[in-house]
Amino acid sequence: MFMMKPMLVLLVALLAASAGPAGAQVDKTDCPPSASYSRELFAKAEQQARDRGFLWRIERGGRVSYLFGSMHVGKAGWMSPGPSVRSALGQVDALALEVDMTSAEAQQQLQQLAGLAPREIPQPLRQRLERLWVAECLPLAQLNNGPVELQAVTLMALMGRRQGFDPSYASELMLTMAARAGGLPVLSLESVRSQLDLFLAADDAEASETVAQALEQLEKPETRVMQEKLAVAWAHSELDVLASYQAWCDCVHTDRERADMKKLLDDRNPGLADGIERLHASGQRVFAAVGALHMTGQTALPRLLAARGFAVERVF
Repeated sequence: MFMMKPMLVLLVALLAASAGPAGAQVDKTDCPPSASYSRELFAKAEQQARDRGFLWRIERGGRVSYLFGSMHVGKAGWMSPGPSVRSALGQVDALALEVDMTSAEAQQQLQQLAGLAPREIPQPLRQRLERLWVAECLPLAQLNNGPVELQAVTLMALMGRRQGFDPSYASELMLTMAARAGGLPVLSLESVRSQLDLFLAADDAEASETVAQALEQLEKPETRVMQEKLAVAWAHSELDVLASYQAWCDCVHTDRERADMKKLLDDRNPGLADGIERLHASGQRVFAAVGALHMTGQTALPRLLAARGFAVERVF
């Protein structure tokens, strides 16, 4: 199972927003629900708002910041912060995300993706990808917009929509909206380019391998179950379930998959901790939201921050 990063959340949300019946071969009654924002949606979400995910209070030098474990997909009913998150946002000077997906830089980078040279992958592989793309009711023409390996990873994130899990309702987007409404600046802990480099292949052969790996997961019915298990565990703040993710996800078997997991999580955590520490040391109280799987393992962010002299206390 691929893990989507925030840079892809915006790309996926744009794809999902334009999704509709993709052709005559699709049963129009079988299309997943389209995500949309409305006053009614946010009002309902606020009525059922509760704390979801994972929150730590981190203190050093007499200042208190917060660390939040986020989820890159969500449900419509999750689009309002719970009481502890709302309170924490009211006590900080800035929201820090892996990447601010609404920034001009992010928008520009996404537009530039369409201009990259197309990948040459085996025709049978492309046909499998096209079949799944159309089955998710995505416009077939958009499959050619940008690197095919990125589209395959994007499709992984969209496959949960029939279960109600949509990247358009990701907690990063919810937090961004809440921060903007409260007048908080939104900052980035990583660069847009570094996020894209996590998924862009070096050549056609690597792109083909990435697409094949994604299709193998997409074609397994169990993958949807695993995706739902991850999201539900996040919603119920079950950190032990996330900590054992690699044992039950059925997604880390090969050397390539192990290397990808290390690159996505362990290798990035020191840099993310650097960013949080730098903002805090500058005098800002920050609410740092990073993907929840970064809160697990030997290089978990709470562990790294504690080693840097922060008093770390889990709130929920």
